Amino acid sequence: MNLPDHLIPLGWQWANNALALALLAYAVLKAPWRHLAAPNLQHVFLGSIVALMVIWSVKAGIRPGLNIHLLGATVLCLMFRWQLALVALALVIVAVTAFGMAGWLALGTNFLLMAAIPVLFSYNLFRLVDSKLPNHLIIYIFGCGFLCAGLTISLCGLTAVLALSGMQAYPGDYLFSNYLPYFILIAWSEALLTGMAVTLMTAFRPQWLLTFSDQRYLKTKH
Repeated sequence: MNLPDHLIPLGWQWANNALALALLAYAVLKAPWRHLAAPNLQHVFLGSIVALMVIWSVKAGIRPGLNIHLLGATVLCLMFRWQLALVALALVIVAVTAFGMAGWLALGTNFLLMAAIPVLFSYNLFRLVDSKLPNHLIIYIFGCGFLCAGLTISLCGLTAVLALSGMQAYPGDYLFSNYLPYFILIAWSEALLTGMAVTLMTAFRPQWLLTFSDQRYLKTKH
């Protein structure tokens, strides 16, 4: 991911930039900014952005645009909900682009592939699990954290492969055989780290998880 400009046709660049800008503007307007007024939560939000900047800079790749790194989209959704998660990832993408790891004209495409699709998938899967399954801590950690993170980065990889193939940046056969399998491998790391982070926060900093409630997931039945 972190696509450079030359891999994206001009028509795709303008269309994706417009769509990304519209989605980001909607997220900014609908974001639960009042939650960041809680003690230290602003620092947690900014710290998460900086941490992801560092994590995204640690990547492996085989050809231009075909690099792989952890995302962090699922844990951001659970911590701040989808609107603030999109804002945070947008800032991360701008930062990595400023450091020369992506193209400025590819901002919209990178935002859609590495932020919008993972975040919206993660949040909708969380809502599905939250509404259909019992309110239990293990379900929250494993279903909404561990499993969701693994599925999210796998979907991100599949979407990137389809997009690159559709833009004719690389042959589809090459992408499916030499690029997509790496997302299956990194999915375990994404799931494990997300599950660990969510577990620690539910135990020691539940106020950092806007999607978590002690009364719902840790209620005592008499």
